[in-house]
Amino acid sequence: MKVTVAQSAGFCFGVSRAVEMAMKLAEQSPVVTLGPLIHNREALEELECHGVRSVGSVAEIPEGTAVLLRAHGVPPEITDELAQKGIPYTDATCPFVRKIHQIVRDARAEGRTVVVIGDAVHPEVVGIRGHAGDAVVFPDVDSLNDWLGRDENAQKNLAVVAQTTTRRTNWEQCVNSLRKQCTNAKIFDTICSATDARQREAKTLAAKSEVMLVLGDPNSSNTRKLAQIARECCPRVYCIENAGQAQPFMWQGARTVGVTAGASTPAWIMKEVVNQMTEELKTAQAETVDKVEAPVTASAPTEQTPAPAEKNGEESFETLLEASIKTLNSGDRVTGTVTGITSGEVNVDLGVKQAAYIPVSELSDDPEYKVEENIRVGDEIDAFVVRVSDVEGMIMLSKKKLDSIRGWDIVQEACDNRTTMEGIVTEENKGGIVVMVKGIRVFVPASQTGLPRDTPMTGLVKQTVKLRITEVTRARRRVIGSIRAVHQEERRAKAEKLWETIDVGSEYDGVVKSLTSYGAFVDIGGVDGMVHISELSWRRIRHPSDVVKVGDSARVFVLGFDKEKKRISLGYRRAEDNPWTKFISTFSIGDTARVKIAKFMPFGAFAEVLPGVDGLIHISQIADRRIARPEDVLQIGETVDARIIDIDMDRQKISLSIRALLEEQAEEVAVSEEAAVEEAAPEEAAAEEVVSEAAAVKEAAPEEVAAKEAVSEEVVAEEAVPEEAVAEETVAEEAAAEEATAEDPQ
Repeated sequence: MKVTVAQSAGFCFGVSRAVEMAMKLAEQSPVVTLGPLIHNREALEELECHGVRSVGSVAEIPEGTAVLLRAHGVPPEITDELAQKGIPYTDATCPFVRKIHQIVRDARAEGRTVVVIGDAVHPEVVGIRGHAGDAVVFPDVDSLNDWLGRDENAQKNLAVVAQTTTRRTNWEQCVNSLRKQCTNAKIFDTICSATDARQREAKTLAAKSEVMLVLGDPNSSNTRKLAQIARECCPRVYCIENAGQAQPFMWQGARTVGVTAGASTPAWIMKEVVNQMTEELKTAQAETVDKVEAPVTASAPTEQTPAPAEKNGEESFETLLEASIKTLNSGDRVTGTVTGITSGEVNVDLGVKQAAYIPVSELSDDPEYKVEENIRVGDEIDAFVVRVSDVEGMIMLSKKKLDSIRGWDIVQEACDNRTTMEGIVTEENKGGIVVMVKGIRVFVPASQTGLPRDTPMTGLVKQTVKLRITEVTRARRRVIGSIRAVHQEERRAKAEKLWETIDVGSEYDGVVKSLTSYGAFVDIGGVDGMVHISELSWRRIRHPSDVVKVGDSARVFVLGFDKEKKRISLGYRRAEDNPWTKFISTFSIGDTARVKIAKFMPFGAFAEVLPGVDGLIHISQIADRRIARPEDVLQIGETVDARIIDIDMDRQKISLSIRALLEEQAEEVAVSEEAAVEEAAPEEAAAEEVVSEAAAVKEAAPEEVAAKEAVSEEVVAEEAVPEEAVAEETVAEEAAAEEATAEDPQ
C-alpha cells in the first residue's frame, strides 16, 4: 500500500502565525482569545496547557491576562469595547482577512452594498460584516440568484468578496451569475491562495487514491470543504480528527491512500496518523497469524466414546495403555510435569511416549523472566504444542504461546469491560511504544503515552505501566492501548477527592509539571495549581527556573481557589523564611549595616541589606555634598556602610543614609583635633602667650608703650643683683661729688 500526504496539508500561514503569537505571549503571562484560536480540539488542548484559553466575550476577560485577536478577525465593535475598557490587545488577524476588511470599508465609503459569498455564522464572515455595515451573505449561487431576482437589488452598486475558505467552484458560479445580472458590481477574488492550492491538491490526490483520509475538526469549515471535494473524486473518504480515530478497515484492501488536512490541523497530528498506518502495515507483514481451532488437551478423550471404567479409584490397564500410545498434534493445549531444568530448556513429562521440552526462549515474553525463580522440578505446567517429531521422538512446547492465547481472552475482556491492565514496555518506535500485556503485543500511539508532545519515549522502555485497552482486532492480531486514559481517570478520581477536601491553608506534596515566565504549575494530586513567581521566593527572581525545575517535588499550600473555574492559587515560600522577619530581629533604627548597591533611580539608589530585603538611599543621603546622579558616587554591586534612619513596618520599607556616617566621621575628626591641641606642651602654650602679649603691646598707644617700658626697666633694676646696684650707686655718688668740688673749690 502506498500512502501519499498532500504537500499543502496542515496549518495555513494565518493560523500558524496566530499560534506562534499566542505561544510567545504565553511566555510572559496567561493569554485569552475571543473565541477559539483555531478549529481543532486537540490543538486547543495543547495551547491550554501552555496558558492559552478562549473566552466568549470581552466581559469574560480576566484581569492581568494578555488578549489576542484570532486569525478570523473581529468586528470593529470588539476593538472599540476593548479600547473603552482600557484593555490592551494583540491583533493576530490573518493578513488576507485584514485585506478584505479594507476592501469592504472602502466599498462602504463609496456607498456600495457589500455581498459576501460564504457562511454567515462563520467568525471570519461575522468580522467582515462588522466592517462592511449592511452586508448580505449568500452560501451558494441559488440563494444569490433569489436575491438578484428582485430588480432593485440587481441595479445596486455592489462590492462582492468571498470568505477565504470558499470553494473555488462555488465562487466561480456566483461570479458568472453576477456578471450576467449586474452591470455595477465590483468583484474581488478574496479566496486565500493557500486554501485554493489545498483544495486543488486534494481533488487531484483523491482522483488517484482508492482511499482518502481528511484530517481535521469536523467543525472546521476548511476541513468540511476538503472532505466534500475528496468525495467527488474518491469512493472511500473518511474524515477523522486524530490517530485514535484511524481504523484499519478504512484502508484495508487499498493499494493507494491519500492524506490531506485542514488549515487548523497541526503537523504532529498528521505525522501521528501516518506513523500509525505505517506501524500497522509493518505489524501485519511481520507477524504470522496462528489459527488454532478447537484445541484439546492430552488428558481429555478426543472421541465421543466413554472412558474405560475405573475400579476403586484406580485406572484400568486399558486406560494406561491408551494414554501411553496416544499421539499429540501441533496446536494442542497440554498439561505436564516438570522433570528437569537445564540452562537451555525445561523437560516436561506429558504421559506419552515422546519426550517433551520447552525452550527457555518460549517460557515468557518478559525479558526479565528468570527460570529458577518461577519453575521448579515437580511443578505442573500448561503449554502449547508447537511441533511433534515422531522421527526424533520429541515434542516442542511453548508456554508463552499458550499465555498469549489466554492473553487474547483476557485482553478482549479488558477491552469490553474497560479494565485497567499492566504491562512492560518492550520497545519504542517513531509512532509510539509497544507494551507486552499477558503475552500480547499492545501498540500505544505517542499521543496516548501520557507524555507531553515531543518528549522522548525512551525512558518508558522496560518500565511497568498501567494502560486501558481501547481496540482489539483478533483476526489481525492487533491491539491498541492508552496509558493516557488511565492517567486521566486517576487524575479525575484524585481531583474529585481533592475538591471535596480543599481549603485555604491546606498543604500538599506536589510535582512541578511546567514553568512559564509568570509562575510554576504544580500537580497536587489530579489538579494543577499555579504558584505565581512572586510566591516562589522572598527575593526577586527573573524566572521560576531560578527556584524550581520541571519534575521537582514541592511542598505547597493553598492561597485561594475557585471550584467553578477549577483554579487553585498556591504558595511556596514560607513565612518563617521571610527575610523581613530576620531583618527586624537583627536591625533597628540607628544601626549601621553593610549594604550592596543593587539599582539606581533618579531619586536615589536601592541597596540590599539582607537577601530579599532592600533599602532606599535617597539622593540627598548619598554624599555630604550636592550630587546630580547616584551613579556619580556609587556603582552597581559596590558594598558600602549605611545608617538605618527609618523603618516603615506597615509598608516594609527601609530608609538608609551614607551621609549620616560621613557627617559623623567629620565630627569625630574635629573633636580629635581639639583634643590634640589641649594635650600640647606647656612651653608651646607660654610661647603662644608671649607672642600674644607682644602683639598686644604693638597694638597699644605710644604713651602706654613708654609707660610699660619704664615700668619694665624699674622691674629689671629691682631684680638686678644687689652688688651691682650698690656699685652703680657708688659711682653715681662719686660723680656727684666731683661735680660739686669743681663748682666750689673751697
